[in-house]
Amino acid sequence: MAYLHDNVLDQGINYIDTNLEKLYIVSATAVTTFTEAESSSSLGVEESPVCSAPQDGDTSGRKVAISAVTAGSITADGTARGWALTDDSASLLLASGSLSASQAVTNGNSFTLTAFDIEIPDAP
Repeated sequence: MAYLHDNVLDQGINYIDTNLEKLYIVSATAVTTFTEAESSSSLGVEESPVCSAPQDGDTSGRKVAISAVTAGSITADGTARGWALTDDSASLLLASGSLSASQAVTNGNSFTLTAFDIEIPDAP
């Protein structure tokens, strides 16, 4: 495995900080395309979520921190199992992952989500 300087890692992870437009909660454990995040699996959305600049990871590497969501909008009934971050201007899925616990949601309600990190670890 090759060594990568923090500046190299930052270039990749900084794209999230610079281009993040929406955070979706989704019915899938993790989505793999923008279309899944934005339509077929979407259950709710937070417009303009807050993302930190790249910083040292918890144990190694680099990370960005996604701030807690306090009033996201539920747009469909279902069971939320994951989250997805998108750059809607470029129709890109930036990152996705699983929620710590699934949750039934109802259209018209709001959702909350605790803060979380997206980390690129250093090479072993």
